[in-house]
Amino acid sequence: MIDNHRLVVIWEFLDCVIMAEAIGAVSLVGHRPSIVRITVKNELKTQKSQSIVRFPVKVDYSAKGVLSHLMTQSVKKNRMSVFPIRALAMELTKEKKKDDRLPKTWNYLDSGADDKPSLWPPENKADKPSLHNPLLRQERMGCGWLGAIFEWEGVLIEDNPDLDNQSWLTLAQEEGKSPPPAFMLRRVEGMKNEQAISEVLCWSRDPVQVRRMAKRKEEIFKALHGGVYRLRDGSQEFVNVLMNNKIPMALVSTRPRETLENAVGSIGIRKFFSVIVASEDVYRGKPDPEMFIYAAQLLDFIPERCIVFGNSNQTIEAAHDGRMKCVAVASKHPIYELGAAELVVRRLDELSIIDLKKLADTDLTEFEPELEMEKEDERELPSSAVAVDDF
Repeated sequence: MIDNHRLVVIWEFLDCVIMAEAIGAVSLVGHRPSIVRITVKNELKTQKSQSIVRFPVKVDYSAKGVLSHLMTQSVKKNRMSVFPIRALAMELTKEKKKDDRLPKTWNYLDSGADDKPSLWPPENKADKPSLHNPLLRQERMGCGWLGAIFEWEGVLIEDNPDLDNQSWLTLAQEEGKSPPPAFMLRRVEGMKNEQAISEVLCWSRDPVQVRRMAKRKEEIFKALHGGVYRLRDGSQEFVNVLMNNKIPMALVSTRPRETLENAVGSIGIRKFFSVIVASEDVYRGKPDPEMFIYAAQLLDFIPERCIVFGNSNQTIEAAHDGRMKCVAVASKHPIYELGAAELVVRRLDELSIIDLKKLADTDLTEFEPELEMEKEDERELPSSAVAVDDF
C-alpha cells in the first residue's frame, strides 16, 4: 500500500500539472514548462524532510499534451479535467488577438471615432428635419445659430448688493422679525421675493402675506435705489455687436415686469431684446433654471445653443442645470470664484463673436452619476475580547 506521505506528494504533483497546463495555455511563448518544481512537507516526520522535488516532464508539442514518468493511468484520467480550462483560455486568447488586429479598411483619420457606425456621425441636436428650406436648415446646424440670455443687474448695469440687503433688514424691522444674518442674505441672492420669504427666511406660509411682504420689499428697494441706472463699461458695445450679427437676445430678472420695463426704457436698450422674462413669468428664481429655460423657449432655441451671461455661482449652476453654457462677468465676485463657468471676463466687450461660436459648437460633458457610498453593516459583530466566563 502507498503510505500517506506518498499520496500527499502525488496529489500536490497533480495540482502543479494542472497549474502548468493553465499557464501554458495562455502563455505568450506557447509552450509549457518542462520541469515542475513543488515543495513537499513531511507531515508525518518519519523521514528526512525534502525541501524541493523535481519531476521531469516530457513535452510533446505535436500531441499538445504533457506526460509524466511518474504518473499512472488513474492520474492521467484526473488531468483530463484541465482541458475545459485550457480550451476556455485559448478562446479568450484568440478573441483578444483578433480584436487587436486592425481592420483592412482602417483609416487613421477615423481612429478617434466610435467603432459603432450607428453612433457616428453624432446627432446634431440643432437639426430640424421639418424645415423644408434647406438653407434655413443648414444655417440652423451651423455654430452661428445661437441665442444670448442676459441677466440685468451686475451684467448689463452696475449693481449695488447693499441696497438689497438694506431692503431686507428694513422689511424685517417693519414686520417685527429678527434681522436675517449675512449668510442668509447671501443665500437669497437671485431668488424671487416670495421664494425667499417662504422658503429661506420662513417669515410666513400664507400666500396673501407672502405676496404682501414681497411687494413691500420691492417698494423699499425702489425708494433706496432712486430709479437711476447706469450701464456697465463695454455692455453697450457688446450688445451692438450681437445685434449687427443678428443674434437674438433675451433679458431675465427677478424684478417685477413694470420695474424692469421702465429701467430698460430709461437707458435706451429696449430695442436690443426680443424677449424679457420677469418675476411674474416664473415660479422660482435661481438656482432653479426655470427663467433661462423659459427664455430659450421664447427665443425658439434649444438650450444647448443658448449662452447665459451672469455674475454669480447661482447663475452658473442654473445655466448648467438647464444644459446651457455660461459666461461669468466678474463684477461682484473675484475671477477665481467663478471658475465653473465656460468663460470668465471682467467686461462684456472682451468677448468676440468667435468666442461665442466656439461655445455654441462645444457640447457640454455629461456628468457621471455619483456613486453611492456603501452602507456600513450595522449588525453587532462578536467582540474579540475574552470574558472571564470563557475560561
